[in-house]
Amino acid sequence: MLALRITLLLSLTTLASVAEPLSINQKRVPESRDDLKQIQRLMQSALPAARAATVCIQLGQGSGSGVVVSEDGLIMTAAHVTGGVGQEFTVVFEDGREVKAESLGLDSEVDAALARIVEPGKYPFVEIARDHPAQLGDWVFALGHSGGFDLKRGVVFRPGRIVRTTDTTLQSDCSLIGGDSGGPLFDLMGRLIGIHSRVGAKLPENMHVPVSAFLRDWQGLMDAQFIGDGPFAERPEVGKAFLGLLVEARSEGGVVVKRVGRESPAEKAGLKEGDILLSVDGKPLNDRDGLQEWLASKAPSDQVAFELLRDGESETLTLRLGDRDA
Repeated sequence: MLALRITLLLSLTTLASVAEPLSINQKRVPESRDDLKQIQRLMQSALPAARAATVCIQLGQGSGSGVVVSEDGLIMTAAHVTGGVGQEFTVVFEDGREVKAESLGLDSEVDAALARIVEPGKYPFVEIARDHPAQLGDWVFALGHSGGFDLKRGVVFRPGRIVRTTDTTLQSDCSLIGGDSGGPLFDLMGRLIGIHSRVGAKLPENMHVPVSAFLRDWQGLMDAQFIGDGPFAERPEVGKAFLGLLVEARSEGGVVVKRVGRESPAEKAGLKEGDILLSVDGKPLNDRDGLQEWLASKAPSDQVAFELLRDGESETLTLRLGDRDA
């Protein structure tokens, strides 16, 4: 009986602690020093895991932020940070560890994007607040690699409150600057509630994409789709796709690879000289003009599948096209 009473007491204590931030959030302002200490205690408790999962995204000459949301390295960030589908970039954790990643899908209308770390491993991650949407007045904290990665400084922490909510936007009074875009917004329990989108000209005026906007398009984002025609990412232009192959026709059908361009999408995907390409996306290949005609109908970042023969063995190879103007 004593053990049962202790178990029940611990359960009630846990439930009370979970409810604590809700009572704090319902107050217009903290009413005592104890209220302030409670907010501080909750944030301090959630901060270590949140910091460990917050990453810097280095793409080209710029950088933004993101947050890991699964042990195998799935990342939530902003569409304007990744800039497109199938983009390769470097992810830097707070301790300076660097890993390679690739962008998945994006929603150009709400500024949502997913990416994945491509190096196998187990990574620190945070919980998505799927059943705990942010409410007006909630206490929150924002993290990000403000101004870019800095090993000595680490991730920058900013507390604040939610001052406005819509179906596609959260607004907080957390102070954000360049480099924070794509970074995470957390509730007091350390659950991810949003991703930084538009950093305001005035520091306290910042917009975030709520996790609900990600969840609505989750499958499309996971499937590397370019969703919408909004202002946060430019849809790739048909006719500018680049493959990086020189081929010749064969009398037996198909085309044989004569040359593979260095650092081209074909080389990165593993195509080799001597490979015999039989079809692409189910369309038979019989000559070089047929391959060029097919390529002219594609856009950079499109994913395509080749059926080929290598050393007499049939294979299927999938790759993502590049941009000929890049």
